[in-house]
Amino acid sequence: MTEIVVQKYGGSSVATIDKIKKVALKIKKRVENKEKIVVVVSAMGKTTNELIKLAEKISVTPEPRELDMILSTGEQVSAALLSMALNSIDIKAISYNAFQLQIYTTNIHASAKILDINAEKIFKSFDNYDVIVVTGFQGIDEMGNITTLGRGGSDTSAVAFAAKTGAKCEIYSDFPGIFTCDPRFNEFAKKLDYITFDEMLELSALGANVLHSRAVEIAKKYSLEMYCASTFSEERGTFIVDNLPEWLEQPVVTGVTMDNNQTKITIYNIPNKTGIFSRIFDSLAKQRINVDMISIVYDEKVAHLTFSVISANREKIRNIITDELKSENSLEFNFDENVSKISAVGVGMKSSSGVAARFFSALDKKGIKILATTTSEIKISALVSKENSGAALKELIDEFNL
Repeated sequence: MTEIVVQKYGGSSVATIDKIKKVALKIKKRVENKEKIVVVVSAMGKTTNELIKLAEKISVTPEPRELDMILSTGEQVSAALLSMALNSIDIKAISYNAFQLQIYTTNIHASAKILDINAEKIFKSFDNYDVIVVTGFQGIDEMGNITTLGRGGSDTSAVAFAAKTGAKCEIYSDFPGIFTCDPRFNEFAKKLDYITFDEMLELSALGANVLHSRAVEIAKKYSLEMYCASTFSEERGTFIVDNLPEWLEQPVVTGVTMDNNQTKITIYNIPNKTGIFSRIFDSLAKQRINVDMISIVYDEKVAHLTFSVISANREKIRNIITDELKSENSLEFNFDENVSKISAVGVGMKSSSGVAARFFSALDKKGIKILATTTSEIKISALVSKENSGAALKELIDEFNL
């Protein structure tokens, strides 16, 4: 039986006609190797950003359904162009959008989740075509409305197709793999040959803009090995796997990240009553606000709550808290956006002692004040001031030989 491979090409890989033609030649080599290819594409270059700007010229708060309608056009353009490029070099290809392939999702616009894909149509199409080019980032709900999966959603589309068809999954971008830290921050960052799903999930969630975390979740669920590499070079990439090969030495820390898209929120003078904090966090969760680092300081009859969130909407959070605590007139709020989250991740932490000591000592050396922390079995994160974030990351890179 002919092997099916799912490949995903990001926006920078299909940003121009010249690049699309190069991608077509790359795919042609695989077809000549007797493989059938499902190609998932993002919109060309900065198209999605431009479409958002266009929508905002009409409305500051566009209707979510209509915004998904316009954003979905970006992938349709790149899918059709790539299919044309393949056919022009004698590769039988056809492009499909989410509606044509029946990619069913939930009905939450801008952050929908894939529920099912009509894989039968893919298999039947391979009777007549060698390559199926699919629009990433999008689906349809049960009413036939177009939905989008959120930023980075094309990764999720690719993994979902691979899981549904039993295919290998390859993600192509500007980078020749996954690195110990952002190579744009440190040119000496080491490229990893292998990384586990758990490590990749943590790094994705902590600001490493390599893979969409939802994509990694699906791959982990189905034990679907992923491969990340460069679109325009033959350099060996990185495999994302369940477990590292037995012959490979397990590092204590696999990678470090810096997330500048953070806000620290402090609420003063909260009544020290049973159940009050669970009510506050429940209300925030209902409004899809994910809370990260949490600290509570008790002061006689009141408490002061500090937590961090990603890109906070100040007034929205203020309204949620004040609605929950309507009878309290003494509440005070402080929003600090001048913070960054620095994190170290590695499955080796499970079996190594002293990692936290090394992490905090490295920051102490530079006199970097830690504003909040959070940990898991394979992660340590610290909130620091933005002006110290670069120095903090550099110290961790040096400390853990990354």
